[in-house]
Amino acid sequence: MALDEPKDDDVIFEEDGIKYLINKDLFEMVKPVNVDFVESVFGSGFSISSKLSTGASCGSSCSC
Repeated sequence: MALDEPKDDDVIFEEDGIKYLINKDLFEMVKPVNVDFVESVFGSGFSISSKLSTGASCGSSCSC
C-alpha cells in the first residue's frame, strides 16, 4: 500500500472520507477487495484481503 495521486488507469473509491485508488487491471484480477482497519495488542493498521489472497500466492517477487 502506498500514498499516490490518481492516474488515468485507476479506479477511485471513497468511503467514510477515505479515498482508495487501485489500478483498473489489477482491480479486475483481485475484486472484490476488502479494506479494514484492525487494532490488536500487537498494533494497528490496515488489513487488505481479496480473492488473490486465497487464490494465488507469489510473495514479494510477484510480477502479476
